[in-house]
Amino acid sequence: MAKDAAPTGSPLIAPVSTAYRRYALWVLLIIYTLNFLDRQVVNILAEPIKQELGLADWQLGMMTGLAFAIFYTVLGIPIARLAERKNRPLIIAGSVAAWSAFTVLCGFAQNFWHLILARIGVGIGEAGCTPPAHSLITDYVPKEKRASAIAFYSIGTPLGTLVGMAMGGLVADAYGWRVAFMVAGAPGVVFAIIAALTLVEPRKRLAADLAARAAQPIGFGAALAVLMAKKTFWLVALAAAIKAFIGYGQAPFTASFFFRNHTAELASLAAQFGLKSAGFLGLSLGLMGGTAGVVGAWLGGVIADRYGSKDIRAYVIAPALASLVAVPAYIAAINLPGAVPALILLVPYYLLGALWYGPVYATAQSIVDPAMRATTAAVLLFIINLIGLGLGPLGVGLLSDLFAGPLGMGSAEGVRWALIVSALMGVVSFGLFWRARRTIAADMVS
Repeated sequence: MAKDAAPTGSPLIAPVSTAYRRYALWVLLIIYTLNFLDRQVVNILAEPIKQELGLADWQLGMMTGLAFAIFYTVLGIPIARLAERKNRPLIIAGSVAAWSAFTVLCGFAQNFWHLILARIGVGIGEAGCTPPAHSLITDYVPKEKRASAIAFYSIGTPLGTLVGMAMGGLVADAYGWRVAFMVAGAPGVVFAIIAALTLVEPRKRLAADLAARAAQPIGFGAALAVLMAKKTFWLVALAAAIKAFIGYGQAPFTASFFFRNHTAELASLAAQFGLKSAGFLGLSLGLMGGTAGVVGAWLGGVIADRYGSKDIRAYVIAPALASLVAVPAYIAAINLPGAVPALILLVPYYLLGALWYGPVYATAQSIVDPAMRATTAAVLLFIINLIGLGLGPLGVGLLSDLFAGPLGMGSAEGVRWALIVSALMGVVSFGLFWRARRTIAADMVS
């Protein structure tokens, strides 16, 4: 078979035991939690970093988003191509070790460019995590549990954000933002070793399967041609990218919004618990948003698997409706006069905002041949993170500076209106998910 010709079938993967599957999913969940902890801890640290290093909001956006995302998205595809043929657990282990080391280095940064370089290193390391992890999970679990399994892994997104916000705020209050980076990066070394020594590569279970993959790889051109023909892939990829733009764009500036608009109230609330404002806000946003996000991610997978078995369109209808309802919830929250009611109203918003993870990633894994699943995950993440993580924080930061300066609103109102504009983009995401109802049944492969 020519290198660029896609096979009509795929070799059978030997399944792992149910007990081992549970263990592996837990290890991968913890790794992905560390992935997002190290990626998102910078958000609660943005204000003290801004003050110490004298940064503008667009520089915060560059540091939290674009610097990380460029290398994360670009390197994800070649690493995924490697994962189609090589040992996926070892690739994941090496990635964990790399991003953890660079997270620690963030704590030693002396200026904006030091931070940019360290964040680039975090992005390089994290590029090797999710594509091989999605591919592994899809091999580990039966089809009817795929969305739930990937949703379980995706719980790492809100869980890592929860731990990052809470831990980052508390440690920064007590020891400074530099120590917070060091604490965030340390656990990755342990789990890099655990992944390397205990995660099983299913392809090793069948020598014939491994030989077939090595002798007849699907070229990147053929893989891309398959994806180009899948309308569902592009609709859900763009919809998810907009959701990521909103989520990543709001993340570093939601905390800034509370610091700038509810300064006295935060200080008073924090004092009641013996905390400083950053610690209290990080703990509040982390616990409330993270817990809601965990529930939302889990619920999205359950809905997709339960109702998708009867009507496959449930995989896109659920995130479509969640995207639409989330818009007024967020706008209402940041326009409430008090910090406490605003935080409470953000809970359903974070739940709805995480509901798309399982359905979207499971759809991507189900519309292609098993031999190109890691590549598909990497292309999907390339789109999501280049638009979402790369442009989201930078875009919201630029809007905040525009509203605050040239439009004369001041920094407090500037960040509020930047967040409102970003939230309204959820309507576009709804439309794309809703459109995918027409194509998803025809595009399903496995």
